[in-house]
Amino acid sequence: MGRKRRADAVAVKVGSGLAELRPDPDRPRSYTLLVDGAPQSHVDLTDPTHLEFEYVRRIAIVLDLIAPAGEPLRVLHLGGGAMTLPRYLSATRPGSAQRVAEIDGKLVDLVRKELPWPADPRLRVRVGDAREVLGASRDGSYDVVVADVFAGARTPAHISSVEFAGEAARVLSPGGVHLVNVADGPPLRYARAQVATVRSVLPETCLIADSAVLRGRRYGNLVLAASRAALPVAELVRRTAGDWFPGRVLTGPDLDRFADGARVVTDSAARPSAPPPPGGFIIAS
Repeated sequence: MGRKRRADAVAVKVGSGLAELRPDPDRPRSYTLLVDGAPQSHVDLTDPTHLEFEYVRRIAIVLDLIAPAGEPLRVLHLGGGAMTLPRYLSATRPGSAQRVAEIDGKLVDLVRKELPWPADPRLRVRVGDAREVLGASRDGSYDVVVADVFAGARTPAHISSVEFAGEAARVLSPGGVHLVNVADGPPLRYARAQVATVRSVLPETCLIADSAVLRGRRYGNLVLAASRAALPVAELVRRTAGDWFPGRVLTGPDLDRFADGARVVTDSAARPSAPPPPGGFIIAS
């Protein structure tokens, strides 16, 4: 396994490309994971509740609000990266039963060795394809399904269809929440189609993102939250607006206008998400 170190940085060839662990110059014992130059995760080994990436904080806001503080959740993470959200939930909701599906076994080994997470008997990591792990899960077995799956900087097509969303809905408890990290840029065709697709299965849906991304001014991450039950929209709006980098929450008529007649995506028509523009990611070295 090719490997090199420079000032605590690590670069290793894994199954999905070149994985790099770059130390955060502003936070001791904090690292950013990149795969082929695309940032995948940020981890603070001292404080797992510190979430550097905006979209991860927005997912965490939903996780904070969907159940009373500290109450354990049953969570399926599709995509593991550096295990940022599993670490966060272990710290904020001890006793949560978490299962992580990560297709790249060499990446799992790298993270386990270089950025080990605290021992937690209720946190299990399985090397496997996200959709296959989802399909093998029991009906109603999770309170949350988090889909944060990338091949390089793009979401694979088979994670983007209504059939995939239907499987996520199947494994959720009646009030469970499906959370999807959607990366897209102008004119946001992929994001609009994802809203239409997920909402056709789980009708209580909202979209959380930076205003500039929602207006199609730049490439970025949008978080889609969907459920059969009503979401805590008012508190989501308040918490999102109070973030370090304030965001917006679209729901109801605003979300209708955003989707703007986009078609539901089926397996036969699914395509990977749009690639970021050249130079779209800048990470301090």
